[in-house]
Amino acid sequence: MNYLQAAEFEQFGLDADTTNDLVAAASAMVDGFCRRPGLAVQQYTERLRFARGGTSVWLSYLPLAIVAPATSALVQVRARLNLRRQSRFAGSWLQDEALAFALPGTWSDLDVTSIDVSVTGELSIAPHLFGLVYDEAEITYTAGWSVIPDAVKVACAQIVRNAQATPGLNVKGTKVDAMQMEYFSGVLVDDETKRLLKPFVAMRLG
Repeated sequence: MNYLQAAEFEQFGLDADTTNDLVAAASAMVDGFCRRPGLAVQQYTERLRFARGGTSVWLSYLPLAIVAPATSALVQVRARLNLRRQSRFAGSWLQDEALAFALPGTWSDLDVTSIDVSVTGELSIAPHLFGLVYDEAEITYTAGWSVIPDAVKVACAQIVRNAQATPGLNVKGTKVDAMQMEYFSGVLVDDETKRLLKPFVAMRLG
């Protein structure tokens, strides 16, 4: 999506005749720097592994967002066991029972209302009823901003201005695309732009 609309160009220091293709390419660079497909609210699915013996994982994309009529940012959570990572249960009755119920490697749907998730993206899942901790979780959730923050718009406008000041791009004579912009990313995404966008970088990946 474009992080600046034509009606906002002058408000953020751009000429009114700035082309939408240039803004679109700058917006794509914002997404690339932030390591996410977009900053607006959207649905994500991640498959995350727990640390050995751990019960928490961290979601990559924040802030979590609740989309009405839902009451939670979590859409679906599945988890599965891996007894090979739980050596303390090897040869025990717990392992025998788990094997009898075909639990290892099987994905189980969990009740999202019973799962704790913090604003920092930490998601905690209680151990299985056999006392075994899960090995891996697949989490579908919604995250992003319903209103794009001004800092993102300022950063987008700064990339556009940097592009307009870069002779090699020739933004006035040709239509600019994201691939061309990426070639000059070291110049276009300057230190001030990086500072503005730092709070929006995907957490686990950034």
